[in-house]
Amino acid sequence: MVLSLREVRRDVIGRADLSAIVRSDSVRVRDVTGGRARYNGSMLPESSSLPSPQEEERRFTRPFFVLVVVSLLVTYGYSVLFTPALRDPLRLVLFTILILISGVLHWMFTTLRVDLRRMVPYLVLQGLLCFVTTLVGDNVSLAIGLYMMMIGEALGVLGINWRGFVATVYFLALSAVNFYALLQGRELAVWVLTVLPTIVFVLMFVWLFKRQDQAREEAQHALRKLDAAHRQLTEYAAQVEDLTLTSERQRMARELHDTLSQGLAGLVLQLEAIDSHLSRGNGTKAQAITQQAMERARSTLADARRAIDDLRSGDLAELDLETAVRQEAERFTAATGIACDLAIALPTPLSELVRDNTVRVVAEALTNVARYARAQHVTVNLRASDQSLTVEVCDDGVGFDPAQVGAGHYGLIGLRERTRLIGGALNIESTPGQGTTLKVQLPLAVSG
Repeated sequence: MVLSLREVRRDVIGRADLSAIVRSDSVRVRDVTGGRARYNGSMLPESSSLPSPQEEERRFTRPFFVLVVVSLLVTYGYSVLFTPALRDPLRLVLFTILILISGVLHWMFTTLRVDLRRMVPYLVLQGLLCFVTTLVGDNVSLAIGLYMMMIGEALGVLGINWRGFVATVYFLALSAVNFYALLQGRELAVWVLTVLPTIVFVLMFVWLFKRQDQAREEAQHALRKLDAAHRQLTEYAAQVEDLTLTSERQRMARELHDTLSQGLAGLVLQLEAIDSHLSRGNGTKAQAITQQAMERARSTLADARRAIDDLRSGDLAELDLETAVRQEAERFTAATGIACDLAIALPTPLSELVRDNTVRVVAEALTNVARYARAQHVTVNLRASDQSLTVEVCDDGVGFDPAQVGAGHYGLIGLRERTRLIGGALNIESTPGQGTTLKVQLPLAVSG
C-alpha cells in the first residue's frame, strides 16, 4: 500500500496541536506558594525513539528479501517437479548449489545493503548465475522467473533511469541467449511475446515500490522533524512556566501592595493623626478619625479578601470607576487632611481591566503623596480620548528627583509594572521643592 503524504501531514499537524494543547495546560500547573513550577508532561505522549535510517532500511527491505526467497523456493520446486533433466542427481545437486548461491547473494544485498559502487559486479554475477542455472535446469520458464526477478531488483535499486535501462538490457540479452540455446533458435517469438508483457508488469511493480519507498522516506523525515519540534515545545513549555510563575509572583506582590500595604499605610496615617489630636486634647476630632480608621480597616480587610478571591479565580468585581475614585479621594482627605480636587470626564462603559487598574493607580499615587510629598493640595484628573485614558495626579509638595528613586519604592515599581502589563505608559515629572505630577496613560482597547 502506498503511503499518503496527506495522511502523514495530517498526523504531524495533529500531534503538534496536541503538544501545544498540553503545553498550555501544563502552564496552569504551577506552585504559587513559592515552589518552582514544574512541567507536567504526563499528558503528553513521550517522544518515541525513532529508528535509525539503517534500521528502518533493513526493516523495509526484509519483506523484499522474504519475497525473493519465496520466489526462489517456488522456482526451485517447480523446476525439480516438472523438469525431466533435473532427475539426474548430479544435475540436481549443481542446480541446488546455484540456487543457494543466488539466495545467499540476495541475502547479502538486501540485508547488508551492498554499496551502489559494487552493484555492477553484483548484477553481473547474478546474471551469470541466472544464465548457468537456466542452462542446468533446461527450462525456459525458469529463465523468465529468474531474469524478471533480477530486472525488478535492478530497477528498484538503480531506479527507472539509464542505469536501470542498461541493467534491464543486460538481463534481457542473457535471457534471449538462454531461449535461443534451449530452443535451438526455434520459436524465438515466444520469448518476445512472453518477456514484453512481463517487463511491463515488472515496471509497474517497481514504480509502485519506488513511490512507496519515497513516501516512507518523507514520512520518516516528517516524523523526525515532529520529534525535534516536540522536544522544542517541551523546552518552550518549561520556559513559559518559569515566566508565568515570575509574572504570578509579581502580580501577587502588586495585589498585596495595593490592598494590605496601602490600607495599612492609611491606617498608620490616621493613627498618627489620632495621636496628634489626643496630644492636643482634641478628643472629638480624634474620635471621628478613629471611626474613619475603623472603617478603613474594614475596607482594607474587604479589599484583601477580594484580592485573595481574585488570585484564586481570576474574576474581578464590577467597579464604578468614578465612584471608586471619589471614595479613594475622600479616604485620602479624611486620613491626611490634604485637600483633593477631582476632575473626571469618562466615557461609559469602560472595560473591567481599565477600571481596576485606574483605581489602583489613583490609590497608589495618593498613598505616595501622603507618605512623602508633605503637600497641601492634590488634584486628580481623569480624562479619556478615543484610544486611551489619562490619569494625572498633581501635588504641591516637596518634590523629588525621579532618577534617584531606589529599589525599595514598591509603589512606583508596582505602578510601572501595572501600566507596562496592559500596554500603558507612566511618566513622572518632579523637581525638588516644586511638587510632583504623575501621569499614566492606559489604553482603552485592552482585553481582560
